[in-house]
Amino acid sequence: MPVGDVPGWRQIFKDDFTSDVPLGQFPAAQPWKWSAYDEGWRDTSRNGTYSPARVVSVKNSIMDLYVRTEQNVHLVAAPLPRIYGPGTQGGLIYGRYAVRFRADPTPGFKMAWLLWPDSEKWTDGEIDFPEGELTGEIEAFLHHKGAPTTQEAFKSGSGFNEWHTAVIEWTPTEVRFLLDGKLLGVVTDRNIIPDHPMHWVLQTETALDGRRPASQAKGHIQIDWITAYSLEIPSNF
Repeated sequence: MPVGDVPGWRQIFKDDFTSDVPLGQFPAAQPWKWSAYDEGWRDTSRNGTYSPARVVSVKNSIMDLYVRTEQNVHLVAAPLPRIYGPGTQGGLIYGRYAVRFRADPTPGFKMAWLLWPDSEKWTDGEIDFPEGELTGEIEAFLHHKGAPTTQEAFKSGSGFNEWHTAVIEWTPTEVRFLLDGKLLGVVTDRNIIPDHPMHWVLQTETALDGRRPASQAKGHIQIDWITAYSLEIPSNF
């Protein structure tokens, strides 16, 4: 896990998962560091049910999200790192977000790890990376500020089953997406780049194709480490 500031960025959150958390105790075991979408909430497709206590655990320095179906309920989770930014939900205005992860190719499930507006207004924009169905490829998206149904999209050609490091760099002048140290895409139009506080959500859910996952579909999404940085903004911005 990267430790310390990097040029232009101040590290303000990190977790190398050195403390085990068994199933049933997340996020209550570390409430100062993690929260999650509430138990029982429905996910974006309405086919999945958020259940962090039954899905999320930490062992051997890995956070594990075990998505599956139990008694016809498709269990998913959306952990939220507590970053304590200036926004009403602790979000930052601009930031750098890095995570090392992999996932089993589990049909019917996807991830959309995203920056979501503290205002809860989609018109403030949205930034998603990594996103994609777990059987597909990793993609990145920026939903335009002011017109979020319009988006910039970037494909990686890489699947989820290998270990990857994904980085979002969000500044007033650009949003950069990097996968394994290589630039996947960049957005430079300041008119569409979000400029309100946004918080980080590791939203892991059922696929959006309208079909429910098969009852036997199950798999693990693993996170090796995660870290976030605030932007040190030069005076000329």
